[in-house]
Amino acid sequence: MAEFLLVVTTVAERGDAERLARALVERGLAACAQVETIESVYAWQGKVEQGAELRILFKVASVAYDDAERTIRELHPYELPAIHAIAVERAWQPYRDWVEANSRAIG
Repeated sequence: MAEFLLVVTTVAERGDAERLARALVERGLAACAQVETIESVYAWQGKVEQGAELRILFKVASVAYDDAERTIRELHPYELPAIHAIAVERAWQPYRDWVEANSRAIG
């Protein structure tokens, strides 16, 4: 199993990015959230779209993924949000401990 996950989603508006980032960290589902501006090109409803988006990268303990994904889905403004996780197979132990201590499953 991965040591922890980098969970990624994108939104169009800064307010949505900040709301999602704060919600997951405040609820203890993510130890950290980073927001960065990106340019996206994607297929949507038979057309190729292009535009500015904000990518949110969450540091999430593996055990918290399901709750983190559920929360992103509940709060996300998109009809079909991109939500995916990248496994971190190796990490500096003190950093990994920090992520795991600050990201946990609900309940």
